[in-house]
Amino acid sequence: MKYLYQFCVIAGVCFLAEVLHALLPFPVPASIYGLVLMLLFLMTGIIKLSKVKEAADFLLDIMPPLFLPPSVALMTIWGDLKSNLLPLVVIAVTTTVIVMAVTGWVSQGVIRMQKKGGKKDE
Repeated sequence: MKYLYQFCVIAGVCFLAEVLHALLPFPVPASIYGLVLMLLFLMTGIIKLSKVKEAADFLLDIMPPLFLPPSVALMTIWGDLKSNLLPLVVIAVTTTVIVMAVTGWVSQGVIRMQKKGGKKDE
């Protein structure tokens, strides 16, 4: 029952993100709204980490198999991708480095804020 509640909390945040995506005129995907909302809710204590931790850990554990269907789809369109391989690799590497850097900076900022406020994960 605990897992069902935790999944419902995560699904609720995803639903709020979809509503924001539908209402706001910005070209931001709902998944990004969801990540920002979850971060804000966790940082402000609206949602306690203990209320979603096990379900989130489960979702992270099953993430690798979820990439199998897109990988198979890439294999079926390899002929079309071959001609644009260099630009696609450059874009993929560049955006990966940018995402890693921004994630690191945000993580460091969150850790600094937690140390200043003396907050502990619950």
